Amino acid sequence: MITTISFIVLILSIIVHEVAHGYAANSLGDPTARLAGRLTLNPLPHIDLMGSIVIPALLVFTNSPIFFGWAKPVPYNPYNLRARRWGEALVAVAGSATNILLAIIFGLIVRFGAGMGLDAAALSLAASIAFVNLFLGLFNLVPFPPLDGFTALRAALPWHLANGLLRFEAQFRNAGALSLVLFLLIFSYLFAGPFFNLVLWVFSLITGGA
Repeated sequence: MITTISFIVLILSIIVHEVAHGYAANSLGDPTARLAGRLTLNPLPHIDLMGSIVIPALLVFTNSPIFFGWAKPVPYNPYNLRARRWGEALVAVAGSATNILLAIIFGLIVRFGAGMGLDAAALSLAASIAFVNLFLGLFNLVPFPPLDGFTALRAALPWHLANGLLRFEAQFRNAGALSLVLFLLIFSYLFAGPFFNLVLWVFSLITGGA
């Protein structure tokens, strides 16, 4: 039951992450996502079979140390954005910022919910939402393609440095799914432990050690 709840929470959190990108782009002058009908919490326009169902299910039901997945990327045109360079950086971090905000909100519910009369089931659900969103938010800030942290870093750097990152990103994407699998394997074996401990520490900080 716990894994099923985690799976559902993970999918919905991924979708909220993508919608946040679209809202950020729209607020900065680019209507591409809105015109494409992607500013909606209805899961159907966002679901990617591999990234939203297969990969998250494998990670959750095999008790993987990482939570990862993706929805269909929300389209945006960086040339429509006000403050083009910083605009793209803001769009990139909007998804993670939304996940972290949700983690804080539900983490505080865990922290103070018992005193508000919430039962154990409600607190457990709030804890699951907080932890999954915290993990997603922080993981997506890792500065490596195709994660948002890399896009934000590239957008914020001067052009002569950003151009090198653009070439690296293009090479990474040209390698297709193999490059993503390789990154996840390297991250899992080398960095998952310290990263998981970081997430646990922040989670405990928000929830009061619950």
